[in-house]
Amino acid sequence: MIRSRSLATVGFLSPGLGLLIVFVAVPILLTAWISLHQGSMAIPYSRMRWVGLKNYATVFEQPIFRTALLNVFLYSLANLVIILPLAILLGLFLYQARIYGRNLLRTVLFLPYMIPTVAVAIVWGYLYEPQYGPLNEILTWLHLPPQGWLGSVHEAMLSLVILNVWQTLGYYVVMVVAGLTEIPQEYYEAASLDGAGWWRRHWYITLPLLRRTLAFVFVILTINTLQVFDPVYVLTQGSPVNSTDVAAYEMYITAFNYGQAGQASAMAMIMLAIVLVLSLFQLRLFRSL
Repeated sequence: MIRSRSLATVGFLSPGLGLLIVFVAVPILLTAWISLHQGSMAIPYSRMRWVGLKNYATVFEQPIFRTALLNVFLYSLANLVIILPLAILLGLFLYQARIYGRNLLRTVLFLPYMIPTVAVAIVWGYLYEPQYGPLNEILTWLHLPPQGWLGSVHEAMLSLVILNVWQTLGYYVVMVVAGLTEIPQEYYEAASLDGAGWWRRHWYITLPLLRRTLAFVFVILTINTLQVFDPVYVLTQGSPVNSTDVAAYEMYITAFNYGQAGQASAMAMIMLAIVLVLSLFQLRLFRSL
């Protein structure tokens, strides 16, 4: 019986593990191998020249890549600061508020996440249009000065953050609501009988019991924002003055515009290491809280 269960387990896990090996593990290993060689994407792997860690040294010496790293960290931090509190507040509202059409509201909030990012970026590019865009038209009606949005060094990154918050907030709200459903209501009833108000109930009951969900949201949000590419490629191409240049876009132009596959792969492995370290640190941090 034990042997049959083991065989059944292996049989059920094999398709998923096979897909992970083919589409995740193999590309990571291939990228690591390319990062140690010099060549373009247009030549066979056998013709790439071994250079060891030279690509990593070259990448770290490039000011533009350091700028791209700083930009993507600021982008990720801004999204965390905005999305995480909003996801908690909206999750509490949609889970506890007795309002008509609550499920429909959840669906509408989640719907932007289902739209392809490229389509969302095209629409928001029209909204951000400096001369005839709806956002500047609204500011004009309110007797406020129009903004440069994507054409401004100081506002371009913020514009991308607003786009991402609008598109992905509903996804994280749904995850928070899912975490709230696992908290027994008896805790809130007992706290109410003891005289605890709304703030105390959520501070001492909701947040501690929602810790695992928030840890998952924190990690996924960090990973998703650190690998941002589509809106940058569609709307700004890293402009103006590299203010929206991010690591993923820098990898793309290094590999396909400059033909430096080894350096682009080195950038990818650096970002993979950063994401792994940050994810482990965040999980450990939430576990110790």
